[in-house]
Amino acid sequence: MLDISTLLEEIKASPYEEIVIRAPHTGIVTFSDLKPGDRVQGKTGRWKEIPGTRIATLTRERNPKPVEAPLKGELREISSEFEGQFVEAGTQLAVLRHFLSRDEVIDILLRHALHLFPAPERAKYYFVPQIDTKVKVSGCQSVTVQQGMELLIMSRMKRETPVYYTGPGGIIYAVYFKHNENVDAGRPLIGVCSKEQLPVVEELVLRVRTEWKEVF
Repeated sequence: MLDISTLLEEIKASPYEEIVIRAPHTGIVTFSDLKPGDRVQGKTGRWKEIPGTRIATLTRERNPKPVEAPLKGELREISSEFEGQFVEAGTQLAVLRHFLSRDEVIDILLRHALHLFPAPERAKYYFVPQIDTKVKVSGCQSVTVQQGMELLIMSRMKRETPVYYTGPGGIIYAVYFKHNENVDAGRPLIGVCSKEQLPVVEELVLRVRTEWKEVF
């Protein structure tokens, strides 16, 4: 059985991730008026149309390009020694400490608890029509899968190939792909939960939603 307490305690011990912000291309760097300890925001808005906090600006051939925070968090380091200098692509410009949200913690725990069925190739994926209809009407947890079941359609280079499920039987608890987006090979497409394990997983989700304190 899944040890919920141990998993939660491991994440509580380090409830954040360190994100290195690097120069996306070459250019002369100019940093914004920020300092270590300042809080920043990632993209916001319904469609993520509002840009994140500007960390720096890279100017190449008189064309300034912003370097923005990918997620909300706290700046831990700023490479101010590069101010006004030409930097190569990949140069570290800052380090951001992103504190995990409640939903992010749930996602991490579910990836431990569920059986993840991976993409066999980089491609776009769709549920077969009968399953797609059921997911849209009743949600993914209304679908039960079993070994060898025709589950998905893989669309790649204008060719469509059926994908058969391999793994333990159970319900589809989570879906990790989106319509019309490419998924890299090896990345999870769905997370499957056995009926016996379902009460444990639901308790896990409930505990995180009630116990997890978001920093900001």
